Amino acid sequence: MSGMVIGIIIVAILVVAIVLMYNGLVKARTYTQESWSQINVQLKRRNDLIPNLVNTVKGYATHEKETLSKVVELRNQLVDQTKVAEPSTVQRQAAMQTSNQLSDTLKSIFALSENYPDLKANQEFNKLMEELTNTENKIAYSRQLYNSSVASYNIKLQSFPSNLVAGIGGFKAVDYLQVPEEETAAPKVSFDK
Repeated sequence: MSGMVIGIIIVAILVVAIVLMYNGLVKARTYTQESWSQINVQLKRRNDLIPNLVNTVKGYATHEKETLSKVVELRNQLVDQTKVAEPSTVQRQAAMQTSNQLSDTLKSIFALSENYPDLKANQEFNKLMEELTNTENKIAYSRQLYNSSVASYNIKLQSFPSNLVAGIGGFKAVDYLQVPEEETAAPKVSFDK
């Protein structure tokens, strides 16, 4: 009888361990999804600020229509890309690539203020620039949080014995958000005139 009790205890311990590992994987996957959601929140915030910025700049920089059109085009593209509830890795990477292009284009709008002193003095423009800069920083932080969540999740997927539970449970690895290659290149500084 004691052998039977020991067998039941061993089976109970195994069941509890499997349940704990499964729940840990679910929790890690949920954190990954939640951190992607935080990126989407910040992208939406930026997308909501852009029309106000464009309208403010339009009044001052009428011959900069190409830059303004590019911002609106990228914004609309990003809105479409972030509507997907459970995006694939490819969809996430595409959204981040569009986001990077939008960030670069916004920098050129910020630079316009140097050419238009009246725009630079406009309180609404300055407020929008500050909010967009803060949002860009939040997007960068959210990307870091996402990659940290992905790392924790993927570690659980690859670690023994949770990798066995992950295989049975159908958990799949998630890719990190990548930094565009052009942003990893060392800047060239020259003091030549």
